[in-house]
Amino acid sequence: MKTLYVIRHAKSSWDAANIDDFERPLSERGKRDAPRMGKRLKEKEIHPDLILSSPAKRALSTCKRIADILGYPKEGIKAERELYHSDAETILSVIQGLKKKYDTVMVLSHNPGLTDFVNSLLDGELDIDNVPTCGVVAFQFDVESWSEVNWGKGRMLFFDYPKSKED
Repeated sequence: MKTLYVIRHAKSSWDAANIDDFERPLSERGKRDAPRMGKRLKEKEIHPDLILSSPAKRALSTCKRIADILGYPKEGIKAERELYHSDAETILSVIQGLKKKYDTVMVLSHNPGLTDFVNSLLDGELDIDNVPTCGVVAFQFDVESWSEVNWGKGRMLFFDYPKSKED
């Protein structure tokens, strides 16, 4: 059994028009939402074996804030270049390449590929129009190895995002 938490980076700042997309930081809202979602994950007693993140500044910042709340070591976060503005197929390829020893994995990435990835795992079970910033979609797979994860094989455990409830 494998469990996957798919997370979209928190809200980024558009204040500096001249900054490269890769270097965009979190907005004030993003800085508040990431720890909020980390607390919700902690309340669910989630303990990832591995956290993967896009190396973009806003994604890594989100990742570090959530990891801190969960007690996951920041040096254990693995930045994957392929997760920066990747399509659904690329995210699937990253997941399928994971080592068998990891049972619980978090992956932080970007839209639109992230929402497409989530919907492809669900295979029509439910259609999520948009995974909002700092949204989390949790899946369970009845497989022995990550290489067996594929479209339509995910059973959604939950879908949560900052505005879904007041904390």
